Amino acid sequence: MQPISILVLAGGQSQRMGSNKALLRIDDRETLIARVVRNLRPLSDDIVVVSNSPELYADLAVRQTGDLFPGAGPLAGLHAGLCAANHPWSLAVACDMPLVDHRLVRFMILLSEGHDLVVPRWHEELEPLHALVSQACVPAIEGRLKAGERRVISFYRDVRVRVVEPSEIGIFDPEGRSFFNANTPEDWQRLQPLLKKRAPRRPAEED
Repeated sequence: MQPISILVLAGGQSQRMGSNKALLRIDDRETLIARVVRNLRPLSDDIVVVSNSPELYADLAVRQTGDLFPGAGPLAGLHAGLCAANHPWSLAVACDMPLVDHRLVRFMILLSEGHDLVVPRWHEELEPLHALVSQACVPAIEGRLKAGERRVISFYRDVRVRVVEPSEIGIFDPEGRSFFNANTPEDWQRLQPLLKKRAPRRPAEED
């Protein structure tokens, strides 16, 4: 299976949470972003945290990069990550998504041939911060950024997109745990029991 980079976008202002959600502590031990990185590390030899405050994440033992289009939101973060990635394809995730299912990601990789972007659809909404994105998308993203666009999906109309439908996602992640993120204190509370719930065993663990 082709190698991918992992882009962890950590540039948000966390306004609804009231503090930097990436640095929230799980059981007073590791931070939320550390859990995200730990979960995703088996999928890639190239993990990049995209942030304009690299000093906050110096202990994660990953590469870091900052926005090339400052102040342009998560679309700029995706652009910066793709420009820094070592592999042609990258999985872009938010810094508050610790439950990504490896089996779903591997399935998305299998779907990538002939496309520039693979994105899940869940509850009738696209999940652009759980998307597999090719470096071929960089020119389209730059074009949207230069036009003043900030929405992550703004460039989708310019590239070849493969949508992963709920019926396909359900084979691997029927509860949609992969897409759960912590935007508010209420989300954070709902996340706690999910973090303690045993995730499905990875294929390597079943051998």
